[in-house]
Amino acid sequence: MEGKVVLVTGGAGGIGQSICRAFSSEGARVVVHYNESKEEAISLSKEIGGTAMQADLRSQKSADRLVDEIVSKHGSLDVCIANAGSYPVDSKPLWEIESERWSETISSNLGVTVNTSRSFLRHASKSRSGSLVMVGSTAGVYGEAGHSDYATAKGAITSGLLLSLKNDVSEIGGVRVNAVAPGWTITPKKVEQGIDDSLVERATATMSLKKLATPEDVAMAVVALSSDIISGHVSGQVIEVAGGMEGRLIP
Repeated sequence: MEGKVVLVTGGAGGIGQSICRAFSSEGARVVVHYNESKEEAISLSKEIGGTAMQADLRSQKSADRLVDEIVSKHGSLDVCIANAGSYPVDSKPLWEIESERWSETISSNLGVTVNTSRSFLRHASKSRSGSLVMVGSTAGVYGEAGHSDYATAKGAITSGLLLSLKNDVSEIGGVRVNAVAPGWTITPKKVEQGIDDSLVERATATMSLKKLATPEDVAMAVVALSSDIISGHVSGQVIEVAGGMEGRLIP
């Protein structure tokens, strides 16, 4: 990744920070995107010698502006990690999820990823090269009781959107599109919400590896998929970083 320009959306978040650090350690020039986490993004960008840039990716115009500013500042944009998203804390069955929450969750996950991908691929169609990695979730693979809105958004990212984009870029020839689907991952937010032995037992019940993932586990998979050397002939694939999970326990 030496010298590559990499955009990590949601770069100031728990998994996002690890992704930024991983790319930096491989010699990439990292753009740490943020929407509201300005202090965290600036601090991280200083730590890794990157650049912090703000954009509300729910807006297509903001996404386009972000990509244009990156290309103007760095001369190129080689890799895009569509990591930004939002997880609703409250667990509710579908019939109790308000239409406002549903719309917001879809917009803040699927919508944000679509806008990011559109802006990056528009640039990649001109440079005729690049790698896009979208971050989904095992919630979108196996479903998640209490979070049907989130699971729907993430499932759309790693199925219909991923496979369609993989085919769309075939006319370009040098662009790859893949996705990573993290499972239970120990992020600072998860720690704040509380992780006890009972939760770990339920979360790992269908995993062959009886542990929760770390943000670094996810970051390494993202970097590997982004690399034209390691994954140069890989496109349209979803890599689960979930310890061999085969499903989720339901209440």
